[in-house]
Amino acid sequence: MNTPLLSLALVLVMAPLLPGLAFRTRALLTGRRGAPAWQLYADLWKLARRGAVYSTTTTWIFRFAPVAVFATTVAAALLVPLDGRNAVLRFGGDAVAFASVLALGRFALVLGALDTGSSFEGMGASRDVTFASIVEFGLLLTFSALAVATGELSLTGMFGAPLAEHAGALTAPLTLLALGLFALMLAECARIPVDDPATHLELTMVHEVMVLDHGGPDLAFILYANALKFALFSTLVFGLVVPRARWSAPASAAGLAAGLLASAVAVGVVESLTARLRMAKVPLYVFGSAALGGVALILLLR
Repeated sequence: MNTPLLSLALVLVMAPLLPGLAFRTRALLTGRRGAPAWQLYADLWKLARRGAVYSTTTTWIFRFAPVAVFATTVAAALLVPLDGRNAVLRFGGDAVAFASVLALGRFALVLGALDTGSSFEGMGASRDVTFASIVEFGLLLTFSALAVATGELSLTGMFGAPLAEHAGALTAPLTLLALGLFALMLAECARIPVDDPATHLELTMVHEVMVLDHGGPDLAFILYANALKFALFSTLVFGLVVPRARWSAPASAAGLAAGLLASAVAVGVVESLTARLRMAKVPLYVFGSAALGGVALILLLR
């Protein structure tokens, strides 16, 4: 049984459910009815059947950006040990490749936003790359701490059997890393308190402002890629909290599904209890999240 491929298929299918479940949780906790948890599936199906309209200002860069975002996010999924043991693709240093391909997708999306010639989308692109530069630092700091803890330079080693063997003696560092990675996920996936995917207030939009001119299948690619990124970070957080290298294949798949759903509910709870930060405070939040990885690294180096 090829459990890495089965786990990948499970994540690809479940990914659109996670943002919907987070929205649904937030709606229930704030006394609103809200959309059903499977709303994104319907939105993706509707967008896929529509045509795309392009401005005469844009070039091939604008049309290429959604495909690049989708392709790089799927490529990143191939590097994550979704079954708790092995990734579909694994090699020494693939942790850096994971961060790099996600950064490449963001770069393509930023170029697409700038290609519209809109200063409004340029403002959103500027904000996004500013916050992302700190998120990437925090992500690499987290991977560095895991490399020290496990002696591995691959995500398969960092989140697989070597981590499970040492998890009992690394409770404090792993707790800090899980909290920091969860906080970084909120920033990377454009969630509250960094961004609000449901907002339409022009002066506070970050990620959403960059995709305003996309529609049809192009927008479907972007929405699905963001949902898949949500699922990948959720899997990494869950892997730190509950190592599954010694579980059977069915138990690991069930644990993966439960972990994804729990992460989406947790995001919904956080969004219902916190307000969006002022734009000037966002870098402090992201730096604080990255600092948790730094503290964990210090504990591991002692």
